[in-house]
Amino acid sequence: MPDVKPDIILKYFPDLTEKQLGQFSRLFELYSFWNAQINVISRKDIEELYERHVLHSLGIAKICTFKAGESVLDVGTGGGFPGIPLAILFPETQFYLVDSIGKKIKVVKEVASALGLDNLRADHLRAEQVKEKFNFIVSRAVTRLGEFYPWIQGKFKKDSINAIPNGILYLKGGDLAEEIRESKLKAELYPLSAYFEEDFFETKYVVYVPQ
Repeated sequence: MPDVKPDIILKYFPDLTEKQLGQFSRLFELYSFWNAQINVISRKDIEELYERHVLHSLGIAKICTFKAGESVLDVGTGGGFPGIPLAILFPETQFYLVDSIGKKIKVVKEVASALGLDNLRADHLRAEQVKEKFNFIVSRAVTRLGEFYPWIQGKFKKDSINAIPNGILYLKGGDLAEEIRESKLKAELYPLSAYFEEDFFETKYVVYVPQ
């Protein structure tokens, strides 16, 4: 039987409230149900949900602690990653999740509703259609950085209240040197292997691009 309890989340985030732990605990049941109807996570990955999707998403929280009143845009959220785990962890921060595939946004809305995440909203939109401005923009490997940046350029608030300046927090894997060079962006790489000991994270990074 696979380990489908959120113990791995508690291992790295031991200060969760009872409410947060309850929300994380329900993710496996909710994604198993919705994934059977609308495939948002590969079938072989669903049993690794907590490590490969939830904890991976929370890697961003090791780089940036979102503040109360900040707003975060999740571009190409798919089934809600990294936005849903981050919204559970930071209930005082507002999250806006968008994806160009409507049925994926349906899953996001259903999961968020079941968890009572009132700090999260989601829409079937492309990033270019979003008119608001945000403190941070997050995403998980939707495309190369050089292609991603024009979608979200100009969508950042000027005022920054965080320990790090407003910017992009992008989850990516592999050798990123060429991709960063090609993008001509000033990016900082944070290896997730510095925070998580599981083999899955050996080649995974958070790419931070301050704005």
